[in-house]
Amino acid sequence: MKVNNKTLFVTVISIKLLAILLISCQYLDKGNIVENDSQTTENKSIINDEITERKIDSVLSLMTIDEKIGQLVQYSGKWDATGPSSSVSDQYKNDKLRKGEVGAMLNVSSVASVRETQRIVMENSRLKIPLLFGYDVIHGYKTIFPIPLGESASWDLDIMQQSAVISAKEASASGINWVFAPMIDVSRDARWGRIMEGSGEDTYLTTVIGVAKIKGLQGNDLSNSNTVAACAKHFAGYGFAESGRDYNTINIGEFELHNTILPPFKAAANAGVATFMNAFNDIDGIPSTGHKYLQRDLLKGEWNWPGFVVSDWGSIGELIAHGYASDLKQASEIALNAGSDMDMQSYAYEASLKELVKEDNVALSLVDDAVRRVLRVKFHLGLFDDPYKYCNEEREQNDIYNQAHLNVARDVAKKSIVLLKNNNQLLPLSKSVSSVAVIGPLANDKNTPLGNWRAKGEYNSAVSLLEGVKQAVSKNTKVYYEKGVALTIPTIKPGENQFSTPIEFNTTDTSGIRKAVEVAKKAEVVLLAIGEDAYQTGEGRSQVDIGFKGLQLELLEAIKKVNKNIVIVLMNGRPMDIRSASEMVPSILECWHLGSQSGNAIADVIFGDYNPSGKLPVSFPHHVGQEPLYYNQKNTGRPYGLKQVTYSAYRDAPRFALYPFGYGLSYTTFKYDNLTLNTSEIKVNGELEVSVNVTNVGDREGEEVVQLYIRDLVGSLVRPIRELKGFKKMMLKPGETKTVTFLINSETLQFYSVNKKWEVEPGDFDVWVGGSSKAELKERFSVINE
Repeated sequence: MKVNNKTLFVTVISIKLLAILLISCQYLDKGNIVENDSQTTENKSIINDEITERKIDSVLSLMTIDEKIGQLVQYSGKWDATGPSSSVSDQYKNDKLRKGEVGAMLNVSSVASVRETQRIVMENSRLKIPLLFGYDVIHGYKTIFPIPLGESASWDLDIMQQSAVISAKEASASGINWVFAPMIDVSRDARWGRIMEGSGEDTYLTTVIGVAKIKGLQGNDLSNSNTVAACAKHFAGYGFAESGRDYNTINIGEFELHNTILPPFKAAANAGVATFMNAFNDIDGIPSTGHKYLQRDLLKGEWNWPGFVVSDWGSIGELIAHGYASDLKQASEIALNAGSDMDMQSYAYEASLKELVKEDNVALSLVDDAVRRVLRVKFHLGLFDDPYKYCNEEREQNDIYNQAHLNVARDVAKKSIVLLKNNNQLLPLSKSVSSVAVIGPLANDKNTPLGNWRAKGEYNSAVSLLEGVKQAVSKNTKVYYEKGVALTIPTIKPGENQFSTPIEFNTTDTSGIRKAVEVAKKAEVVLLAIGEDAYQTGEGRSQVDIGFKGLQLELLEAIKKVNKNIVIVLMNGRPMDIRSASEMVPSILECWHLGSQSGNAIADVIFGDYNPSGKLPVSFPHHVGQEPLYYNQKNTGRPYGLKQVTYSAYRDAPRFALYPFGYGLSYTTFKYDNLTLNTSEIKVNGELEVSVNVTNVGDREGEEVVQLYIRDLVGSLVRPIRELKGFKKMMLKPGETKTVTFLINSETLQFYSVNKKWEVEPGDFDVWVGGSSKAELKERFSVINE
């Protein structure tokens, strides 16, 4: 770590001012930067350790009320990728920084910018309390990985943790020490634009992925210079926005909240996540930002979580628009009392908290608690030891967007691809195929694969499908290319505001279809790249129509008339209505928005260098009218399957998914048999083992995700028809059989019951094991009282 003389001088001054604090303090860390190793047994995440608490006490004892409130203020340094632009002058922000009345910045990135902003505080403020620097690092910093929904399709926790490690390494090398990820909202409605940012429809899968991401970002020691503070968001219910419309109200009951939405957040708190972010939505009339039960009673009280809660962008001020507060002062009172610690860009706390404390409408003890939580994160990050620890120009030069990171990005991307359909084993193609036509609006697109929320990903920097194919095939293979139709007019250009630039779709220009048809006639196989623009999903990008926009289906229909060997390469940020397209073609690859190495990863799968192993983390509907759609529905009193008209179904579409949760094909075939329970009866606190034999009966090595589902047949609440409770991903050689074993115990079987507590209820349970949520191998066991 580099520490120049000016840095050392400023740090020493801070030490002298905080003399009581530093009795037990260890000084500048001279150690080497180490890899973010989350596999060690010791985990130094956010905890209440005695030494740190004594330091915090010492700082608090020195602070004025204005300095305390300042620690609860976060400003955006400039416009960059999130929220509406600021109306407050840079000079005002600089003055507040000099007074030590700012706790954190966001959208300040690069070593030079971070160093300069930190310098303003360290050389001018009275107590010289260092700043946090936050950024939206959602699926990579400059090396871009698949969008979170796509990466979740890998069902590979190790590679997801690895991508988070690299994201933390790159962000921290650029001066960032806090990232607003992971998003662990369970989301079941494909219309919701931000479904791309999470892990899909299932609580269990979202939970384990969230923990893996937190471990990757924070490592086992936040004081390491290549780790960052993570942020579990959005607390809570945001993914259940009514009708899939972003920021909309949430209508759920108490039991659904606890059983479906909250478990990923509880796991994040247990994993030591440094921060939480509250949500824009209201839940049954109470905005999450002002929700005392969620933030203060449950998160900080019952869960005893010691980190701090940051508002979402401007969400404290938005309590006024909700009709929950009459003005900014009342909004501040509600939010702080409810447990929202840091105000992101509302300018509410700085304007109102001091007066609210004087009036006894906000207790000083609650302000102190919020400040204590912010300081705790700063201490654990090591910022009091070295405020400039993330300002290392050498790391910024070497640790961002290097070949090693791109290699991992390619590995993650290929494992995120899901083979949805492969009639007549059209795939994989031989690299010596005589000719291939690469067609479609996304075929030579180097920007769309980066997806939304691409942080510092450079415009047009992704490997396109066309580039990937050309690099993969033999020199004798003829590769034809035609765009066919444009998807949008215009797309968002570099430097444009993604939150204000509308997308206009091409619905009239068919001039390129004729050329596309001509090359399709000449090719042995057509690779048709269609789907969604990068900015069709993301914040504020909800849609009522989740089908193919523009003229994409017209292009498909024209090509099908001259060449039936079509592989749809689907690039998208949400589950789409692809029913009609699925009926027209023999093969479909779900490729999401795969990031920097998209084209190479897709080519790896198309030409058989990698056997696809992805499984869907969300259900794909037959029709948008099925949304919200998810596999773990509850039965009604008239469940699906009766022959009469009066049962719970649609008259014009199936009830269940076109492609269900957990589904994904391979170039080989896996056989499941011999599902066995080691006992058919256990006590409430007992456990049993479930085992199954899985055999690769094909002629190609492949990975399979073996999935465990259960159903509680009778409960004090209606229970889902099945729920994912475990999975294991493993490689099998041709002809190889492996026995997979799962453990079922009280943690597996408990739920938030009618008694308003987590418990296991005695009764009968069904258990399935298979390759998707439609697994058919089933056994039954019973749970009895002690």
